[in-house]
Amino acid sequence: MDAVPRSRLVVLLLAITALAAACTSGGDPGPSPTGPTGGALSAGMASSDHYVGAPQRVAIGLQLGDGRLVTFGSVDVSFSYLGTAEAPVDPPERGPATMAVYLPTPGTADAASGPTLSLPSEARGVYEAEDVTFDRAGFWQADVTADVGGLGVQRMRTTLEVLDDPEYPAPGEAAIATENLTLDSDAPPEAIDSRAANEGEVPDPELHEWTIARALQEGRPALVVFSTPVYCVSKFCGPVTDVVQDLATRYEDRAVFIHVEIWRDYNDDPPVMNRGAADWLLRNGGFTEPWLFLIGADGSIQDRWANLWREDEVVAALEALPRMKA
Repeated sequence: MDAVPRSRLVVLLLAITALAAACTSGGDPGPSPTGPTGGALSAGMASSDHYVGAPQRVAIGLQLGDGRLVTFGSVDVSFSYLGTAEAPVDPPERGPATMAVYLPTPGTADAASGPTLSLPSEARGVYEAEDVTFDRAGFWQADVTADVGGLGVQRMRTTLEVLDDPEYPAPGEAAIATENLTLDSDAPPEAIDSRAANEGEVPDPELHEWTIARALQEGRPALVVFSTPVYCVSKFCGPVTDVVQDLATRYEDRAVFIHVEIWRDYNDDPPVMNRGAADWLLRNGGFTEPWLFLIGADGSIQDRWANLWREDEVVAALEALPRMKA
């Protein structure tokens, strides 16, 4: 178990309803765009652990200063290299340009045309660009262009750090043989799933029957979600855990499904992480969540998703697995 000082919890994706306060600017993108009620339109990174040389997903959240979110449709994103703290590049060097498509939080709307402005109670999500490859470590800026209904063409900017190597387990690496908590563990129910603190019992027992270590030992593919549905800063953990639970009922012949709760005791001071979560996520005193990992029968990580993911992508990956023997 790991005690994590509250002041050192590093969660790059803050609650999407407070995104504007969390955003940082990578430079002056031009005149500040404003909405009918005022307030600047801001961009903020909604993904983390980007690294050199591999195609990966990059997610960005957009929000107006009055709390409304930019939702639906797609936006254009171009990346430029800023250099490192020791060797900044001026002017920035142009990198890849791509389109980012709206990715909704499960359970919120995903049918309207856009981009448009929505209240967080109506629609929440981020814009995700796929297969982005960075060729150098250091700081990059992302310039976003969005034709927002009611506002016209808007331009925003944010920054991200790209590492030489991933900090978190990544595709192609061996999965960590973690003895995460299960229903058979000598632990409080809320340490197995934080929802038990409110519901009195673990609500999704089929996600708490296997350890990652046992799946690796038996050569079983595994879909593993690391999340804390009750204490999640981004508010994404509950909805994405529900999606994994639904997949477990539909694809039980393809993989074992595991939920690893983040907190052993969130209310302690400092809060205490579960060892299983710390093994995979705790790096340099901080972490981000939720994460989803697909582990193959050979024990290697086949894919990973951060914060939000498209269910059809995960379904396609599961359907590509051979059916397991009983």
